Amino acid sequence: MNNKCEISKKITDFAVKGQKFVFAINFNGDDGFVLTPEAAAQQGIYFDIEGTTNFKYFEGQTSFNRFDILPVPFSDYEKAFDKVQYYIGRGDTFLINLTFKTEIITDIKLIEIFNYSKAKYKLLYKDKFVVFSPESFVKTEGNILKSFPMKGTIDAKITNAEAVIMESLKEYGEHTTIVDLIRNDLNIIGANTQVEKFRYIDKIISNRGELLQVSSIISTELPENYYENVGEMFFKLLPAGSITGAPKEKTVKIIKEVETYERGYYTGVFGYFDGENFNTAVSIRFIEKESDKMFYKSGGGITAMSDAKSEYEELIQKIYVPFL
Repeated sequence: MNNKCEISKKITDFAVKGQKFVFAINFNGDDGFVLTPEAAAQQGIYFDIEGTTNFKYFEGQTSFNRFDILPVPFSDYEKAFDKVQYYIGRGDTFLINLTFKTEIITDIKLIEIFNYSKAKYKLLYKDKFVVFSPESFVKTEGNILKSFPMKGTIDAKITNAEAVIMESLKEYGEHTTIVDLIRNDLNIIGANTQVEKFRYIDKIISNRGELLQVSSIISTELPENYYENVGEMFFKLLPAGSITGAPKEKTVKIIKEVETYERGYYTGVFGYFDGENFNTAVSIRFIEKESDKMFYKSGGGITAMSDAKSEYEELIQKIYVPFL
């Protein structure tokens, strides 16, 4: 399925019928799938959305011994970073999520990563890519929709890590910008939008140690009949603000200019409809196969206060699998 209108219509049709389904939409919003859990499994597409899954887990210990990271040279990153700073200086954007793909060399298979990963949201797509995302996109409960933007990452081993990230002016400004952007997005589709919880810490365990990430909760009230155009509603929220920047439309154009690859399904969204409610995630923490190589896609938010070396190190820090 590679047509925005087809994807939108199928999401709406399934929701109106109360049909359970899993779906994914890529970063550009021009490719995706909408399938029943059974049909997805038949095609080698598996999901686990906070414990709801169509995958049969297997027991045992992971056999992988190697997880080598071959990041892009800092000089390549710095070139893109400097171009982003140029656009920030011109006033075209004031926050942009800059990402790269990093080759990894590992002896673990994508299906094993899916099987052993501890993450709220997981997706395995036909032995082509795997996602183990900690970030909720939107959830519904009745006609209340909530979004959970995640912006700000720090290594938990840093002394007083939680205080460091919570007291950082740069991190505060970046997170506030995304919260404001997503609040505006939710206002497009709902009413009585509010920030329910501002800047709290999530902890993530990985094979490279513990990370701390900063999140917020924003809610809005949808129309009682929102199922009737829910597919169109989702596309009004895309791409997710936490992995683009602000202002969104102009920032997306800059992303496509300065990044050195196609994001594809990375930083798109995926989720599950249980017949009544939606639970969806942002497709971050992403490993993809290209021919005989594997690549991890990661990045972070850039503002006028950003330091190239620190942002480069954060990009590398986010390269992990969430199991010990």
